[in-house]
Amino acid sequence: MGAVSSSSSSSPFPPAGAGEGPESPICSAKGCRAPAVWVLAWNNPKLHTPERRKTWLACEEHREHLSSFLGMRGFLKDVVRLEEWEEGGGRPGPAPGTSPADG
Repeated sequence: MGAVSSSSSSSPFPPAGAGEGPESPICSAKGCRAPAVWVLAWNNPKLHTPERRKTWLACEEHREHLSSFLGMRGFLKDVVRLEEWEEGGGRPGPAPGTSPADG
């Protein structure tokens, strides 16, 4: 499995997969240790170029909450199943691509 980029922004949530290896990504919700199922792709238009995507990971239980948090701020760009994201090389869709740069 490929690694998924995570955010280190000053959010109430820890970086996606913090403390875990790339084989076991976990939910980005604070205190959650459940396996990640979803990738929430986002960017802050005040900080990032339009094509840039930061990511948070979500389990089934926290997908809606994390999506709402990002959506209220106008940051949420896409919600994709983790396996689809990885198959697309860090981008949604079947075509291989490159993972977003960190930082």
